[in-house]
Amino acid sequence: MNPVTLTTSTDSPLLRARGLRKGFELEGQKIAVLRGVDLDIHRGETISIMGRSGAGKSTLLHVLGTLDLPDEGELSIAGRAIRGMSDAELSSFRGRSVGFVFQFHHLLPEFSTLENAAMPALLAGTPRHQAYEQASYYLERVGLAERLRHRPGELSGGEQQRVALARALVMRPGLVLADEPTGNLDEATGAQILEVLLGLREETGSAVVVVTHHESLAQAMERRLVMHDGLLLDATAAGEGA
Repeated sequence: MNPVTLTTSTDSPLLRARGLRKGFELEGQKIAVLRGVDLDIHRGETISIMGRSGAGKSTLLHVLGTLDLPDEGELSIAGRAIRGMSDAELSSFRGRSVGFVFQFHHLLPEFSTLENAAMPALLAGTPRHQAYEQASYYLERVGLAERLRHRPGELSGGEQQRVALARALVMRPGLVLADEPTGNLDEATGAQILEVLLGLREETGSAVVVVTHHESLAQAMERRLVMHDGLLLDATAAGEGA
């Protein structure tokens, strides 16, 4: 495999990362996880990231999505440099610009399916009727039009994950980051989630980045990257996986 290709388009990248480094303290020792990651992501791109467990895939996704900040390096999204933003600015920017889908859904048990899916829009100040309309649209897209009033405890695991997907898409973010989105799902539900993710790209031009262990999901993405020894390698040309 070769080092990751930074640019696949002549357009300005939606996300630009240079020299990202991240480590953690463990029993008094600093463990390096990201060792200088460079990456450009363009609007409308679909990218998969594979690699062994513990290779740093989830850490990278958290840094790219601004849930965590790098120890070193520069990151910009939609032309805005992340470094220097206050916590409030970063939270607001993230809520508008980035959608997250995690392996575990993290739904709020006291709220309905509709309320959970609409939450990012409500937190962003979208009028309630508009937020519910947007959430209903994506819940219908993931096959949950008949479950809007149900609470998470009344849904199956696959249904809960589809609610989480609708929640991630409700703001139509320019960048969608999915960490093992089909890891706990049956094949049919996983295929439906993939279809919705790819459909969003066609509909809104959003870029989609998926961390996965599933070869079939990785192969469905245009660019296939592998995390190895804290760096990204390009597996697209060689057709390689993890």
